[in-house]
Order: sequence, then structure tokens, then C-alpha cells
Amino acid sequence: MIRWTEAGEERSALWRSAQGVPPPERVLVADDRMTAALAYRLACEGTALLWRGDFHNARQLLSAMGRRCKPADPGGGFHRHRQAQAQRAHTLGMLLIPYADDHVIPLRRAPDVRAACAEVYGPGAPPGVGQLRELLGLIGAHEWRTKGVPVPALGARVHPHHGVFSPIRGEYVDLVAGAPLPGDRLAFDIGTGTGVLAAVLARRGVRHVVATDLDQRAVDCAGDNMARLGLADQVEIVRTDLFPPGRAPLVVCNPPWLPAKPVSSLDHAVYDPGGRMLRGFLDGLAEHLEPAGEGWLVLSDLAEHLGLRTRAELLEAFGRAGLNVAGRLDVAPRHPRRDDALDPLHAARAAEVTSLWRLRR
Repeated sequence: MIRWTEAGEERSALWRSAQGVPPPERVLVADDRMTAALAYRLACEGTALLWRGDFHNARQLLSAMGRRCKPADPGGGFHRHRQAQAQRAHTLGMLLIPYADDHVIPLRRAPDVRAACAEVYGPGAPPGVGQLRELLGLIGAHEWRTKGVPVPALGARVHPHHGVFSPIRGEYVDLVAGAPLPGDRLAFDIGTGTGVLAAVLARRGVRHVVATDLDQRAVDCAGDNMARLGLADQVEIVRTDLFPPGRAPLVVCNPPWLPAKPVSSLDHAVYDPGGRMLRGFLDGLAEHLEPAGEGWLVLSDLAEHLGLRTRAELLEAFGRAGLNVAGRLDVAPRHPRRDDALDPLHAARAAEVTSLWRLRR
């Protein structure tokens, strides 16, 4: 529950947070008279603002608050950058909006967000209060899910669900689409997410693909995409941590690339505390490979350029797991931030290379 005082009365409502963020303890009611400078100061001090004005004005206020957030020091390194991101998210999360029954927003000029909210919070929700910033993320996720993301290697679109990493960086998909297959009978796709790599393998002729993920949202998303692509009979989706039972001639994994702490559900696709998933995949790969099989590790070297991991440590991890490198395919990322000189991590992004490591027992 979230509690506040309004018109001299103590009030409360259900707190909504898809990320599990706790409700703020101090809440003031605000409307169109609130200035960005005051809103930002209050938010920095830990006071949330429950909006009662025009919805579009709330969006403009949020943007103005964002412009006041201090950017990361360009020379401060990765951890300072992440601290600045976390502080920004906390500050902007202090602008709140009310919900009436069935995800209706009782504000002037508020959009119809019932479909977007039902996908995340469930249908028919009671009244509540949540972060405007999170709602805007839900709206964006709903649009991605509706329109889909084009994947040239598939010649089709993949439809990501909220909280599931979108395959907008296509270079890692192209690597899997172009590497020589060690066989076409069976493949495992570990940490499938949207299911895009499983779909690519199936379209390449692998007769049976077992795709795994621990996150139920990803399992649902991958299942939805296999049905859309007509691959439901060829790709089996299993909810489990890393490997399914048995061995396969091909085991593919695109783990989170950075060994750092995630701060949101979507971050889990990029940030992996201590490299847990990478280590788990490598340590278990040999016992899940057939004698002549290959494990394909798709991994960016961004962590190396950021000082979070060294190439020597990665190669040592291969050796400890009883794995040899049979080959490697490299590609330079094509995302816009690679060429953005104002990005605090520009030097590392400009040097980044994504690789498909072909590993054997």
C-alpha cells in the first residue's frame, strides 16, 4: 500500500510496481502548477509527487526533471555510469499517477493504457498508484510487442514481451545464422528470451530445438513467437535453469554480457552478477554435448574494454570446464551508441566486438 494526505484526509491505495520497487514513504499531491525545478528538488530529497493534473503535462514535467539529472562523468568509468543511471531512475520514479478500476487513468488527456497494463499487471486490476516512468515503459513495450522487431536472418518479425530483451542488436543473430552447423538433428538454446536464436536454428533446418529459460515471461514470449512463426512443432520451450536433460550436438547460449548487478527485469538480459550464467553455461556444457558436438557461446567483449573481465579469465574458464576453442566468428556491433562520442562509455563501445566461440569437449 501507498499512503498520503490529500484535502486534509489520510488516503491509501494499492502500490503498483512491475519491478518490485517499494512505495515511497513521503507523498505530496501535485498538479499543473508544479514547476520542474521544485519537482526535481523534492524528488531528490525523497518526496514523491502524486499527479492530479493533465496527463501530457505530467509527461512534460518528467522530461524536464530528466534534463536536470546530473549526467555521469565521462571519465568516471563504468561503475560511476551505473550509479548515475540508478540515481536517475530513482529520481524520475518519484512522479506518480493514479489508476482507477481496470487500468483507467483518471487524468485529463490520459491515453487508453488498458491493453498495455493488462499485459503486465493482469486484467481487471483494482485502483492503485504507480510510477509514470514505469507506465511509459509499459506503453513502449506494448508497442514493440504489437508491431514486432524485424529480424533479417529470419525474414520475419519477433514480438518481445515486457521485461524480455528485444533482439534489436542483430549482429549476434547474424552470427548464429551464419556459423557452420555441426548437425541438424537436435540443438539446445540456453536462455532463449524471445526465442529468436531457436527460431533461426529451426529455420536453418535443425529438426528439433529445445529452448530453455528460467523467467516465465520469457517462456511465454518464446512460445508466442514460435506460434507466430509456425515453429511450435519444431521448437520445444522448457522452463528451467540453463540446461534441459540429455546431450545435443549443438548447444547455443547468448548470456548477459556484463558481470554487474541488474537494476530492472530487463537488465537481466545484459547484466549478470558475478557472471553466474556464463560460468554455469561453461561449467555444464561438456556434460551436455555429444562427443563431436559444439557449444556456441555468443558474447560481446565489452566487459573486457570496461575492465570487468579479461580475455585471459575467459580462456581460463574454458580450460577449467574441459573445453577447447574450435573456432571463432567475430562481428562489429552496428548500434548507434558505438558512434556517439558523448556516450560516457564511448571508448569501450567503439572497440567492442561480438564473437561466436565454437567450443568442443
